[in-house]
Amino acid sequence: MKPPTADPSDSRKPAQKAIRNYAAALAYLDAQVNYERKPLKFHQRGMQSLTRIKKLLAAMGNPETAFRSVHIAGTKGKGSTAHMLAEMLRANNLKIGLYTSPHILDVRERVVVDGEMIAEQDFTRLIARIARLTEGFAEADRPTYFEILTALAFQYFKDRKVDIAVVETGLGGRYDATNVLKPTVCGITSLSYDHMQQLGNTLTQIAEEKAGIFKTDVPVVSAPQSPEAKKALKKAAAAVKCPLLFTGDEIPFSYRFESSRVSGPQARIGISTSTSHFDHLVVPLVGEHQAINCGVALGMLDQLRAKGLTLNDEASIAGLSRVRLPGRMEFVCENPRILVDGAHNAASIEALMRAIGQNIPYDSMVVIFGCCQDKDIDGMLKHIQLGADKIVFTSVKSPRSADPAELGRRFSEISGRMVQVAPDLRGALEIAQKVITREDLICITGSFYLVSEAKRLFADHPHRPVTAASPAGVP
Repeated sequence: MKPPTADPSDSRKPAQKAIRNYAAALAYLDAQVNYERKPLKFHQRGMQSLTRIKKLLAAMGNPETAFRSVHIAGTKGKGSTAHMLAEMLRANNLKIGLYTSPHILDVRERVVVDGEMIAEQDFTRLIARIARLTEGFAEADRPTYFEILTALAFQYFKDRKVDIAVVETGLGGRYDATNVLKPTVCGITSLSYDHMQQLGNTLTQIAEEKAGIFKTDVPVVSAPQSPEAKKALKKAAAAVKCPLLFTGDEIPFSYRFESSRVSGPQARIGISTSTSHFDHLVVPLVGEHQAINCGVALGMLDQLRAKGLTLNDEASIAGLSRVRLPGRMEFVCENPRILVDGAHNAASIEALMRAIGQNIPYDSMVVIFGCCQDKDIDGMLKHIQLGADKIVFTSVKSPRSADPAELGRRFSEISGRMVQVAPDLRGALEIAQKVITREDLICITGSFYLVSEAKRLFADHPHRPVTAASPAGVP
């Protein structure tokens, strides 16, 4: 008996048949090249290009042209700025897409429309479509993990008919897959040292890569920058002929930190433009660094108004007040008090230590720290020592994880202090909980991988806070 032959009328591809459910979609995505787990080195930049993402989007009918967008790059604060801008726009009765990275618990967190992440059914449908379209691509043209997610997000935003998509870059800017957009406004958050192996070892090189998102005649709103980064951004803006506005310079901006018995500690900002004037506006997220991010978001909002968008200040302020951001100054447990924050570079660690000191009362703080080996480790460790009374080093669930023992050795060299080391987060928590009292604080930081693991561990804890993230920085 002869084996059955394939039906010539069945034009379905094997990949299309395989992706029938969400689990299969995730398996397909996870099998792709993922530079988030193994980034290219600085000397490999010649391998970077937008060719793959452009080929994929062309095969999909170029969905990125179906909606208006704003594009945000920077070292720290991109996600916070994106969320604040998205909520202000949503409050003005606009349908808003939001594309951010990384995710903490679920990859679908990256693709959001009007505050709701993409449904498993839609995610599966779009992954299956991308798999089918790319099956015949040459190996060099096959899209990466991030490129697939970017194309998926743009198609979903088109399908949902969003008015504006708020999009943050994944890494850098010039060769980031999101840089196929032709945005209405761009934003640059604070620039500092991070991803040096990919972006360069100087602030000039880093700023040049971030400025790769600049487009002719598209206004750019930037946070205040160091002189070196500011000079590089100005040079890039002049080269492409785009307006560049710095908060604190071209956009009058100020902020202050205050505390009262009624409202507790908080940052307030003031910002003035030709069309908007905000005085004593409460920043919804904790820390002075979030005040700076809020200034960029408001500056971008004003530029959208200048481009013809009808926006109401009162509605925008109401939307801003609703911003909550998991994984940033978030309590995951009340007893013992455990705070998580995804700070993963020296500037972010410095801002975190300062924000904790200003906003959260405690007797002693134990920091559980783990990070990836390609980070500015010494820079991060120098700032941790200024806030941590005790520190436990551990590993993160990534092939790029730094060795905890090596972290401990380097910290001892920098600070002269004793440390403890645990092979994993559970072990680190066991050590930390043995040395704290009720008035003490445990802070878990250094990597979003570590934050993700902590949130999973405490998801069903009896002392988990009722609200996922507190804007006041207290449970």
